[in-house]
Amino acid sequence: MNIESHVATLNAKHAEIEDNIALEETRPCPDTIRLMQLKKQKLRLKEELSRFSTRH
Repeated sequence: MNIESHVATLNAKHAEIEDNIALEETRPCPDTIRLMQLKKQKLRLKEELSRFSTRH
């Protein structure tokens, strides 16, 4: 897998997690544990994307 496709995959996963967070936050009684897990996943992806952007 080349770098561009890997970054595109990471961006897609990041966007999907953002959608899941937004959906969870709109529920009448959001699951705070799920939100915390999703936000941690989003942060990990953001950090990985940041590493790629600093390399190039």
